[in-house]
Amino acid sequence: MASLTEDPVLGINDIKEAEEETDKGQTQVVKTEEVAQSERDMAPATGNSIHRSGSRPQLDLSKAAIQGNFEERDPTILLPNQSDDLSHLALDIGGSLIKLVYFSRHEDQSIDDKRKKTLKERLGISNGNRRSYPILGGRLHFVKFETHKINECLDFIYSKQLHRGGMDAQIWNPDAPTNENAVIKATGGGAYKFADLFKERLGVSLDKEDEMNCLVSGANFLLKAIRHEAFTHMEGHKEFVQIDQNELFPYLLVNIGSGVSMIKVDGDGKFQRISGTNVGGGTYWGLGKLLTKCKSFDELLELSQLGDNSTIDMLVGDIYGGMDYSKIGLSASTIASSFGKAISENKELGDYSPEDISLSLLRMISYNIGQISYLNALRFGLKRIFFGGFFIRGHAYTMDTISFAVQFWSKGDAQAMFLRHEGFLGALGAFMSYEKHGLDDLMVHHLVERFPMGAPYTGGKIHGPPLGDLNEKISWMEKFVRKGTEITAPVPMAPPGTTGLGGFEVPSSKGGTLRSDASALNIGVLHLVPTLEVFPLLADPKTYEPNTIDLSDHSELEYWFTVLSEHLPDLVDKAVASEGGTDDAKRRGDAFARAFSAHLARLMEEPAAYGKLGLANLLELREECLREFQFVDAYRSIKQRENEASLAVLADLLIELDSMTEETRLLTLIEGVLAANIFDWGSRACVDLYHKGTIIEIYRMSRNKMQRPWRVDDFDVFKERMLGSGDKKPRPHKRALLFVDNAGADVILGMLPLARELLRRGTEVVLVANSLPALNDLTAMELPEIVAEAAKHCDILRRAAEAGGLLVDAMVSTLDDSKGNSSSVPLMVVENGCGSPCIDLRQVSSELAAAAKEADLIILEGMGRALHTNFNARFKCDALKLAMVKNQRLAEKLIKGNIYDCVCRYEPLS
Repeated sequence: MASLTEDPVLGINDIKEAEEETDKGQTQVVKTEEVAQSERDMAPATGNSIHRSGSRPQLDLSKAAIQGNFEERDPTILLPNQSDDLSHLALDIGGSLIKLVYFSRHEDQSIDDKRKKTLKERLGISNGNRRSYPILGGRLHFVKFETHKINECLDFIYSKQLHRGGMDAQIWNPDAPTNENAVIKATGGGAYKFADLFKERLGVSLDKEDEMNCLVSGANFLLKAIRHEAFTHMEGHKEFVQIDQNELFPYLLVNIGSGVSMIKVDGDGKFQRISGTNVGGGTYWGLGKLLTKCKSFDELLELSQLGDNSTIDMLVGDIYGGMDYSKIGLSASTIASSFGKAISENKELGDYSPEDISLSLLRMISYNIGQISYLNALRFGLKRIFFGGFFIRGHAYTMDTISFAVQFWSKGDAQAMFLRHEGFLGALGAFMSYEKHGLDDLMVHHLVERFPMGAPYTGGKIHGPPLGDLNEKISWMEKFVRKGTEITAPVPMAPPGTTGLGGFEVPSSKGGTLRSDASALNIGVLHLVPTLEVFPLLADPKTYEPNTIDLSDHSELEYWFTVLSEHLPDLVDKAVASEGGTDDAKRRGDAFARAFSAHLARLMEEPAAYGKLGLANLLELREECLREFQFVDAYRSIKQRENEASLAVLADLLIELDSMTEETRLLTLIEGVLAANIFDWGSRACVDLYHKGTIIEIYRMSRNKMQRPWRVDDFDVFKERMLGSGDKKPRPHKRALLFVDNAGADVILGMLPLARELLRRGTEVVLVANSLPALNDLTAMELPEIVAEAAKHCDILRRAAEAGGLLVDAMVSTLDDSKGNSSSVPLMVVENGCGSPCIDLRQVSSELAAAAKEADLIILEGMGRALHTNFNARFKCDALKLAMVKNQRLAEKLIKGNIYDCVCRYEPLS
């Protein structure tokens, strides 16, 4: 899944200019709609267009999406297939902040050909369109302004023509008539207060939506559809919570804006406001402004980081001579009276530090909200309490204080949970109200989150105006330098090499100190993709965990971060070479290296910054970062060269195999898969081998060293299932799914001969490959051409490929055509729905899900798919996991072995 670009903001070297701009307006733009040129280049044009009309617009959320910056707390949501009339803007105008959700579109088109049609007919797929870059299209952006600076918000809307369909609408459909009577959805008190101002300045009418309905609608959608939306936060530790859709209701939604509303939610559209308090975010800001002279809410929050509330608050220990009041469960540090010490001390306001005042005020209000929330939850027997609203802002101390209050008063019975999109619930609900569009049917597996690079923040703030295109982003990355401990990017340590890439420090932990922004939420781009499905052959999808490596272990995290950092220079070399080694490619390569290093450094410091972290997520993040800087396929030329070299010797290998007995051939085939899996450019050990010999030499060396027993060796059990024992011949498998890995020898000399053997036995074969490039992994778009070339050397492959629709565009006639008329089991190719060396089977393409429904054998090949992920996965059918281990630490951790050990793990259904 590709989200290729994002709109970063000015960096550290530009802070001075940015702060001058902030002084003029204090506007904080969380996400903007500029479409980077890289994404335009990759998305073929389409005939669809968007224009405004006076009729009620319809929102098409099929295959929608989230896209966001490196530092963002609030995600952008992509809408790939929007082609009908659509209002491009919805607002939540509160007493303190204006929140905007607005739409921009990327153009895209699907690929449909005769081969695809044959596949769809055979698998019964009605909606599975393979696309070279399947997730582009539109997206929803999230922006906030301070309410008292509403004129700046209006200027922003006007500058982007959001009230007239957006500036990009003129590009898609320049002849569309302008609607001077546009209507914009809005919620919040300001929708009434400022209606005349919107009409006067923009000529638009505000269609007012019920505030509570919008809050609940936004929250329900996010909680049901986003895997890592909700999390707990205690003592600085963030833990994401996945909630079963069937167990979501009822819950208490506590929205903390200027005031606080508490809403009991019983279902979609079923809710009631059961309580609230006038002591909320407005109280904190208002009192804070009076007591500390702070000019903004964020400034007040920053002050609290340096405060000591014990200088102002009266604690239990102050009353009991430093002792706990253990009889009633109160520790000496418990606040007995907020601001209580000010009564007895002979001090004026100026004698207290603004930092101490800010923290005392924050704790007073947060404890109060937490307690009232729990009491209302207790009143209705609710165990889950979700907190949202811009009072929280991903702020660690705020969340810890609320969590402590809920835990304390409930004695651990209830949990406080927080939302990543905390401040935009109302605005999102207002946007959704344009049309009831079936969002209730979306589930977690329909969404994929990506994290394109934006400008890393300083002290939790976003500085400067948005950048408009990739060139500006690269310029920003070139200025991105370390400053103290607040910046998470590494610093070049060596002169540029041939690619312009300098050396980069390995990210290291900054220690246990909680930074002011340590818990700030990093929100990516949420791709809503209703065609993604849970792999139907998982034995238990609810307990399935794709990641084998536990990155919650800090030493494990540090090790894999070091591996990725050390591999970075070689990866940049390959990426730059794939683009012809031009100066532009070198510059983009440098920018990619800085961007990905910054991702690693941020995650090393805060592993939960992007949600629950696994090795698969890290590897996919790297591939997405490459695409962001327009490296479409970094190993393209290498794959082509390896494919050609391997195809040249395939015919001889097939002749050799056909001369063997059945039992010898089966063992040789499995040995061949294991031997060929040594070719992996993601492995440092493999890269070193490439410098010592040719592909064929390495393959032969690897095959010659195949000696059983292997480290994990279930071959004999697999052989018995395939060949039977004694006079008993087993029934062939009906359909086998072969998850292929690397291009070149891996697929051509390893997996294709194995597929041929299965076809020979009457088993349908489905080759499953990546939707997008990742390292030297093969893609589903590349595989049919390889099959067509291989079929020139084998009539078994030729007949099967014809039956599977793979040769409609490249007919093979070098063999006896009469044999092509005979019936044959099909050989098919499907995409897996991802662009990573690993695969998460909770989110696969509809093609793969359809193919899996009649499959009774799965073969997972390669470290990424069979070891890094899915080594412990269990299925509803026979499963064979094959891989050569090319990482010493993985060998030790997973199989207690050594590098180049082999895994042949067979797990029969019964």
